Amino acid sequence: VYALSYTPAIHWLNLQTRVDGEWVDWQGGRSWLLVFFVLITQVGDVLQYGWWQLVGRRIIAPQINANRSWEGLIGGVCSTALLGASLSFVTPFQYWEAALMGMVIAIMGFAGRMTMSAIKRDRGVRDYGPLVQGHLGVLDRIDSLCFAAPVFYHVPRFFFAA
Repeated sequence: VYALSYTPAIHWLNLQTRVDGEWVDWQGGRSWLLVFFVLITQVGDVLQYGWWQLVGRRIIAPQINANRSWEGLIGGVCSTALLGASLSFVTPFQYWEAALMGMVIAIMGFAGRMTMSAIKRDRGVRDYGPLVQGHLGVLDRIDSLCFAAPVFYHVPRFFFAA
């Protein structure tokens, strides 16, 4: 839960971007950066699941989550990178930097999903509640955000902070 608190902190990052080879203060909407992060994280989960359905054969950890395959992970990460690059206009990142951020978010989201699945499996819990119909529980929707938020906060802070 502590890691999830990085999500709103993204809104307060003071970032810079490159314009004509010079570093200048980024004047973009910080709310859009937050939307970029949440959208990439959630769509990354869906893309990984979709790729698993299409071509998934080799399950990564069947004891933890039988819905995550190597093919799904690789396909989801690559697709999320493309989505990140296509949304680079709402971030201080160049298109290739946004693609890399999409990849990092997808991988960390995967790690969060697997970690929370392992905890649920260990405790004998099927899902975290029926609040969101058809999507398991609320924590099942944000488990990937828990791991990705600190990374998405600190990577731009380190490379793009004023």
